[in-house]
Amino acid sequence: MLVDSHCHLNYKGLSERQAEVLENARSRGVTAMLNISTRESEWDDIVGTAERESDVWASIGIHPHEADAHPDIDTAKLLGRADHPRVIGIGETGLDYYYDHSDRMQQQTSFRAHIAAARETGLPLIVHTRDAEEDTAAILADEMGKGAFPALIHCFTASADFAAKVLDMGLYVSISGIVTFKNARELQDVAKDLPADRVLVETDAPFLAPVPHRGKTGEPAFVADTAQFLAELRGEEYAQLCETTSSNFYTLFSKAAP
Repeated sequence: MLVDSHCHLNYKGLSERQAEVLENARSRGVTAMLNISTRESEWDDIVGTAERESDVWASIGIHPHEADAHPDIDTAKLLGRADHPRVIGIGETGLDYYYDHSDRMQQQTSFRAHIAAARETGLPLIVHTRDAEEDTAAILADEMGKGAFPALIHCFTASADFAAKVLDMGLYVSISGIVTFKNARELQDVAKDLPADRVLVETDAPFLAPVPHRGKTGEPAFVADTAQFLAELRGEEYAQLCETTSSNFYTLFSKAAP
């Protein structure tokens, strides 16, 4: 049993051959995939895929890159779509100061709206953060003070200090194919020491294909390669890491059924 906790099945590169992509994943032992939304125009397609495929789940959210283009997406609109039986998460949302595709204050406003939706629904918040550790941690801590909510840092690439802060808040951490890259020594050091009961694995497909697939279009099937690398890094058996990360997924995303 292996779960890809974050992929984009409706993105170009995967959507044109979705049936093949899903079969590739299943053939490598992937028993569930969380299909992530990044803009409102995707919501119907992403939920539709989850309705058709019993091993695919959906999230509802607005990526920080898209915050400027979605000033009308507030907590109420997220709540309006989050009650669908196949929607199990809120996001991805968060802060991205690396590209600054959206105004930083608008990103923060959107982030807090998503947090409120996660708090009200109990669905996990799926957090994207890049070059924004300080503000991300501050907002998460501030919002936790208003009432707890479940959350996950997806595609973790931040510092050990940031990892410690979010783990102390009760968050989970998801590791992508970046951990397999030769220049990812700092990430490997962090990933090696993450608590076993807080780790998930993901592809972020069609992006970030792990070794030995670098340069190719990422697929959920490749989560097996990331899991194999992570197991070796942590000195664990592959089967045990698959079981642990899958169990963590269903503990966090409790609306999903294994």
